[in-house]
Amino acid sequence: MTYHHAPRMTGWVGWVWFGGAMMIMAGLFNVITGLAAVFAERVYVQTAARLLIFDVTTWGWVHFVLGVLVLATGVAVMVGQNWARVVGVVLVMLNALTQLTWIAVNPWWSLAVIAIDVLVLYALIVHGREARLD
Repeated sequence: MTYHHAPRMTGWVGWVWFGGAMMIMAGLFNVITGLAAVFAERVYVQTAARLLIFDVTTWGWVHFVLGVLVLATGVAVMVGQNWARVVGVVLVMLNALTQLTWIAVNPWWSLAVIAIDVLVLYALIVHGREARLD
């Protein structure tokens, strides 16, 4: 006779909720940064010594769209959607990469968001399985 036990939820599931909340916050950060770059270009200064692949307005739209996606996925992580873990990992890695390219424009802000992204990756990868809905 085989018994199937549902996975037990431990205290580590708080890391997943933390990751979801941080995704929501990082998404809001990106939305604010993106809107600032799109509507107030004078906030960011481009110099010849800095490398930006696109103009500031284009990067603003990239940050805005990515921010909305990260925000929505963070909400899905918070409510326990299993797909959101995988999508969240991909989006957070993309977010860190876009922040790395944005570091020439706003270094301290980019470093703070990258640090948040690393914490989110840890939460989703290491402890994400405990919060899924079955």
